Amino acid sequence: MENKSSNKKLSKAKINKNDEFYTQLSDIEREIGHYKEHFKGKVVFCNCDDPRVSYFFHYFSYNFEKLGLKKLISTCYKNQNADLFSENKSEKAIYLEYTGDRNKDKIPNPEEIGIMHLKGDGDFRSNECIELLKQADIVVTNPPFSLFREYVAQLVEHDKLFIIVGHQNAITYKEIFKLIKDNKLWLGYGFKGGAAHFINKHYEDYAAASDHIDGMIRVSGVTWYTNIETQKRHENLILYKTYYGNESDYPKFDNYNAINIDKTKDIPIDFKGVMGVPVTFMDKFNPQQFEILGAETFEDIEVKPGIFQKPTHNLLNSSRVVYKRIWIKAK
Repeated sequence: MENKSSNKKLSKAKINKNDEFYTQLSDIEREIGHYKEHFKGKVVFCNCDDPRVSYFFHYFSYNFEKLGLKKLISTCYKNQNADLFSENKSEKAIYLEYTGDRNKDKIPNPEEIGIMHLKGDGDFRSNECIELLKQADIVVTNPPFSLFREYVAQLVEHDKLFIIVGHQNAITYKEIFKLIKDNKLWLGYGFKGGAAHFINKHYEDYAAASDHIDGMIRVSGVTWYTNIETQKRHENLILYKTYYGNESDYPKFDNYNAINIDKTKDIPIDFKGVMGVPVTFMDKFNPQQFEILGAETFEDIEVKPGIFQKPTHNLLNSSRVVYKRIWIKAK
């Protein structure tokens, strides 16, 4: 029950543009730890963070030497009060630059951090922030979920590496799915248990008592998106079920020549045809093991003649409607 409630709050955030879902330091540490070798000599840009309170800025500034960074840049949208929830009322924003520990006390002191005022509001789409983006090698942040399509499009346009937070449902955005299918974007290592606790003051937390953390909201289905190579995405999904002899467990779609898979772990090891798998499959997707052919309902283009059709629904035995499916084949 709490998952539905938190996701309703997330949908409301998209509508109201209350996207202040601040990421915990522990979640940042857990994910970025998998990419450490990629940061040496690089400029990191956190362009959706209040740099004085952001845990992204905190992580990279305190691990600057350990990661071998060249520079850290952080900007925020209209925040000039050192308050995590300043409600973006200031007309101007600032950005910070940090180039390392000069006094050797292993702490990023205020006098070591360059503070510059922006002329505008610090929106990632502004010319000022785009100029800062051009300096960057890797972008790491939690962008506004309501602007996720636009945010990713900008990163791709400027050919930037990135590690960013987004909701799993973003996979179903046609712009994001196309990048995934074209091998230009994939899922990172993810949040523990497939859910994240974000610092947020706008919404009531409906998490169960065992999952509740004061001052935070639990949101299920949140993940990390990246275009940096990971070991995870080249690990084979271990398959143990078989199709032949168990055909009744894999009903075919009435309006499409494919079998339905309800859970990723149920993908059969011996089936070579088209399979409709849930969106959650993307967390286990290995491009050497499977081929993505297309997707039902949320992709506008026909991928391959005779392979992808766009039915109004996925109907099983003319009675059951299943949730959005991604069409795959084993390689």
